[in-house]
Amino acid sequence: MENKLSPIIKPEELTWLNQDDEIVIIDASAGSKTRYDEQHLAGALFADVNEDLANIGDFAVGGRHPLPTAEQFSAVLQKLGITKHSHVIVYDDKNGGNAAARLWWMLKAIGHEKVQVIDGGFQAAVKAGFPTTDKIEIPKSVEKYQITAWNLPLSDINEVEKVAKTDDYIVIDVRDASRFAGLTEPIDLIAGHIPGAANIPFTENLDATGAFLAPEILKEKYAEALAHVKPENVIVHCGSGITACHTLLAMDYAGLPIPKLYVGSWSEWSRNNKEMVLAD
Repeated sequence: MENKLSPIIKPEELTWLNQDDEIVIIDASAGSKTRYDEQHLAGALFADVNEDLANIGDFAVGGRHPLPTAEQFSAVLQKLGITKHSHVIVYDDKNGGNAAARLWWMLKAIGHEKVQVIDGGFQAAVKAGFPTTDKIEIPKSVEKYQITAWNLPLSDINEVEKVAKTDDYIVIDVRDASRFAGLTEPIDLIAGHIPGAANIPFTENLDATGAFLAPEILKEKYAEALAHVKPENVIVHCGSGITACHTLLAMDYAGLPIPKLYVGSWSEWSRNNKEMVLAD
């Protein structure tokens, strides 16, 4: 059996990338287009989290970053010069916890296997000596990438409401502890969390340097947290379906099944008059 490609690529492994015409590097740093224009990894194209990785409309229907349609994402991949044969390397400037993991998940969800996220993100790649530039990058002209559906498991607001308080399921909220507790909410209208949800912040997937913990450590961590539920009964969410993908990435890196993603997350839940746990 062919060895599975690791979803994480170490910065020191990047030196050979430009030798392969099939390599496509994507900068998916949300809100950092100005930084991208000033300095990005050589050869990297920019994917905008709002325009390319989401189909933004009514936040109460799908949250702040609902998935684009298959047709929309197909056009994005064509724009970025990505084909079914491309080896896609994604990074952001938040240790992969921004939108790099989201793009990784989206590609995996359409069956694209050759996709990796740079461990430690932009800063780690620069520190490792990967060249940077401010030049305008021109994507390769490619044919349309045919997509039919999202093939990784998804959840929705109705399922989450039905199962969040049951013993057979676990709904994981990956936001930081203060947001989960309702002590602060910098983005959405209401602070709090979904009743029955468990808080496992995505930052706990990282070590003190901002790199992913070793796969065996991540595996032990999540195997313990999820010991009482079947893999198909694990649902992961965040504020808007972006950083939740960081935990999905970590679990895949650990060799565990990729759980369901609740894309709408707190941004959708909190706008629909659902039961909420608020700060005292």
